Amino acid sequence: MAYIELSNDFPGIRGLMAYRPETAHPLNALAEVLLRDDDNTLSRGERELIATYVSYLNDCFFCQNVHGALAGHYLQCSLQEIDDMKMDAQGAPLSDKMKALMAIAASVQRSGKAVTEEQIAAAKANGATDRELHDTVLIAAAFCMFNRYVDGLGTWAPKDRNFYVNRAPQRAAEGYIATNLFQ
Repeated sequence: MAYIELSNDFPGIRGLMAYRPETAHPLNALAEVLLRDDDNTLSRGERELIATYVSYLNDCFFCQNVHGALAGHYLQCSLQEIDDMKMDAQGAPLSDKMKALMAIAASVQRSGKAVTEEQIAAAKANGATDRELHDTVLIAAAFCMFNRYVDGLGTWAPKDRNFYVNRAPQRAAEGYIATNLFQ
């Protein structure tokens, strides 16, 4: 049960967005640009993986499973493989560029000031562009906000992780600005 009366039964951020639809639009628009925009050299799966990793580091069950299921859908891997990547990003079968970006995302999760010039240089040395660095930092920062929004108001989340996996193809097809987001 959420800490406030939402007057709906939607889980996680969906319940909060249904409660305040006027705030849902800009938040969903941001997620749409960051995670789905096709004008990006990071794949949708890679961007969802960054969101998943930050949500894992923030211990946000709802967000790490929603976005983990989407990352798995896009990257064509299982939720267990996503779990392995988020629990050991540096040991995961990721490119050196993605490992460097994940390290930056982890630093942002701790504090924006935790990101170092050395991390940026390492990411660039492994092929990361300025746009990829920008988007990694913004995805990490945005998901710190989303995670705190979801958990700070005590929303509920389905415990059955298959719920997230089963919804991932629909969310991947519709995106974050879907008109039936609250169904």
